[in-house]
Amino acid sequence: MLVKNETFPKYFYISTFFGKTRCKPCISIFFFLIYLVGVFVNSSIITVICLDVQLHKPMYLFISNLSIVDIFYTSVTVPKLLHMLLSGNHIISFSQCYIQLYFFMSVAATEQILLFIMAYDRYIAICIPLHYNQILSQRNCILITFGIWAAAFLNSSLLVVSALNMSSCHSNIIHQFFCDLKSLTRTTCTTTLMFYEIVGVETLILVSIPLLNTFISYINIFSVIFKMKSKESRRKSFSTCSSHITIITIYYGTALIAFLIPPYSDVLDSVFNVVYATIIPMINPIIYSLQNANVQSALLKFVKR
Repeated sequence: MLVKNETFPKYFYISTFFGKTRCKPCISIFFFLIYLVGVFVNSSIITVICLDVQLHKPMYLFISNLSIVDIFYTSVTVPKLLHMLLSGNHIISFSQCYIQLYFFMSVAATEQILLFIMAYDRYIAICIPLHYNQILSQRNCILITFGIWAAAFLNSSLLVVSALNMSSCHSNIIHQFFCDLKSLTRTTCTTTLMFYEIVGVETLILVSIPLLNTFISYINIFSVIFKMKSKESRRKSFSTCSSHITIITIYYGTALIAFLIPPYSDVLDSVFNVVYATIIPMINPIIYSLQNANVQSALLKFVKR
């Protein structure tokens, strides 16, 4: 499988950490159920928000976008993984690999920006409620949503184009269950300066700045909540933030652990990528449906119809 010369391989070999196990059918069923539950629950959230007029508010628009992101997350990775597990064919073409990378990076960037926008939404609702309808008007929400997706796809295009300029010479084996940027860079022998510059700018704009602003938003939110005299007001304010805080903690906590894993720990890297790319998109809508009273009541109405 070694590629000795600087070249562009025609295919990659996906070497998953469960590649030699005898229980591939069990693993296939496990990932199929994760995919099925994730798509079903996220689709239910989107449908309920679209049908219930009371949920036609900025916060629920962003929740429905998060559900769309979560559907894409699993759809980009799980179907190809199931095909590899069931057929035993772990080969993926060069074009398929980079298309998978492109869409995965797009939805990852979308979620990072979206989580910050959702924190900003809670900041306006709690800290400056009188300006909420003005700042997050229908027009502004549509523009924000369009801007999030456009920025994410543009960012992914820049990353993929810069990655395509790198030639592979070490190996065409990807030690992961899908084509991710970290694994692809391990197969290269020449990494361009432009690639490092784009990754650095992306990390600053799409990770560091949104995370810092999210943290600042919640500091202001909590300072306002703790000053409220009514216990009921404090409880309602906390309840509107609890699901988002839980999702942010899980998302960035998993990403941080995965980032701190040593480069030679392929198994641990794959395990946390499984959690990051398949488990979290499945539990996100469950967290919102369990911790948001409005979503719960809308889901109950939808079920009783």
